[in-house]
Amino acid sequence: MTTLYITGAGVSAESGIPTFRGEDGFWTIGSRNYTPQQMATRAMYEQNPAEFLKWYYHRFVTYRHHGPNEVHHWLADRLLITQNIDGLDGKAGNDDYISIHGRIDKMTKYHVQGEDVEIDTAPWDLVDENNLTTSLLELFKISSKGPELNVSLKPFVLLFDEFYTDLYGIGRAQRRMWDASEIVFMGTSFSVNITQMALDIARHKDIPVEVVDPDPTHILHSKVKYFPMTAKEYIEYGKNT
Repeated sequence: MTTLYITGAGVSAESGIPTFRGEDGFWTIGSRNYTPQQMATRAMYEQNPAEFLKWYYHRFVTYRHHGPNEVHHWLADRLLITQNIDGLDGKAGNDDYISIHGRIDKMTKYHVQGEDVEIDTAPWDLVDENNLTTSLLELFKISSKGPELNVSLKPFVLLFDEFYTDLYGIGRAQRRMWDASEIVFMGTSFSVNITQMALDIARHKDIPVEVVDPDPTHILHSKVKYFPMTAKEYIEYGKNT
């Protein structure tokens, strides 16, 4: 049996990285509060790059030195697609995982979606936190005109108003879904397109699905089993059965 694991923010929560659920990630611009779904957009990057980069830095980049937890190590030799951009699966030793939403330690040129561009190391260690706004704008080559195509830099992250491309590994991910004989969803609320895509394929192939989450989202599928627990509890459960 070929089991494919698809993980979300719940898996990294035990490593001290906040999820999008609850109040985590809210950002204030002027007198208005913005949700992560409003901040993590290409539109925000284009229209207000300083606030976008500051939010991204505080919300993700400050956690870049956190280490993997027991679940990441358990997944290290398994077939894996993760929605997380923290890179912890790689730190745990999984050399072939697909980070379908990008990586916090990487960046690209700001480009038209779908173009083939190089993925480079992000310059986070050069950021001057005492002069954060100016430092970020300079490092990402953003002038007073705003982001310029093929000149400015952009964090390697798939934003809410962008679409999956092969730059993020969507072709490989779809092949893994079609080749799988079982799919296990861990720590995800099914609120992003990749989980819906995988679920559609599971329904089409009529293969078993497991949903692992303390508050699991109920899905329409004839072969689904729910594990209302954390990912860590799930792997402990597996050891004892």
